[in-house]
Amino acid sequence: MDWPNHRKAWEEWRRALAGVRMHHGWLLAGKSGLGKREFAVAAARELVAEAGLSQPQGGHPDIIVLEHLPKDDKEEKKRDEGKPYQTKRNITVGQIREMQRRLTTRPTLGSRRAIIIDPADDMEPGASNALLKSLEEPPEGTFFLLVTHRPSRLLPTIRSRCRVLRFPLIEDEQLVRMLDEAGCAADPSSREAAIQAAEGSFGAARRFVEYDLGSLAKLVERLLSDGDTSFAVRGDLAKAIGPRADRERIQAVLELAQAIVARKARTCADSGGRARLIEAHGELVALASQAPTYNFDTGLLAMEIGTLLSSASAASEHANG
Repeated sequence: MDWPNHRKAWEEWRRALAGVRMHHGWLLAGKSGLGKREFAVAAARELVAEAGLSQPQGGHPDIIVLEHLPKDDKEEKKRDEGKPYQTKRNITVGQIREMQRRLTTRPTLGSRRAIIIDPADDMEPGASNALLKSLEEPPEGTFFLLVTHRPSRLLPTIRSRCRVLRFPLIEDEQLVRMLDEAGCAADPSSREAAIQAAEGSFGAARRFVEYDLGSLAKLVERLLSDGDTSFAVRGDLAKAIGPRADRERIQAVLELAQAIVARKARTCADSGGRARLIEAHGELVALASQAPTYNFDTGLLAMEIGTLLSSASAASEHANG
């Protein structure tokens, strides 16, 4: 995948790589869905490669990737079988300590080793504190690439010990090209709705297209503009989500709703309306954080989403006034 928003990040990375002293800690910062993990893996391979040393094509022994582990033994089995699996909510302190034990040995092939944490935002508190020790006194030849969607969630002491590579949003025309290259087919209205709601994130646009959320986006817009005093639109929303929607589809729906509400809030001229939209956005974010770990009835969850959206509409204010 050719990421058009990576050009400046590559320039800065390669300039540092060619310098006398390479900084040991890097924050790869930007909205989710901008290819930061892909950049981290490619950059790490450049970092550990040395002239005259053959480099493996697949996994690399000197690149350690810390990410969400499977939720339990059952989900771990699914992962090992190549099936979709549920993950733990956080990157744990145990993962950080296991990584630190590996740092007591020399790199396998060359003189450098790269540690990728994706996303670093999701480290539990103990993991963040443990990582800080390695960032303060990094072993020789060890470099950290922390993928972060929300840098403010990281400890200030972690941020202060890292250089930041920022990844800008992707333009709509570029998103169209990338969707075509990825083979994401969709009718024009669904694609337009996906790109508009994605707000510069290819990952989000791809999910919205793959889950065919164009018609659902229209229902979200309708709830925000007209409310739903009869509950009919909420019923339509539940049907569009589906009675047996999996967790991935639910998350995509919640992301879509958040994006549309955020866009409305930014352009709303009425202070009262903007306040309602901001409140609804916060509640959608909270709902999205709960959804992966609780067994919601899909129909009830759809109604909850619809109610949050309807409550943010101007029609709702008039109905309650």
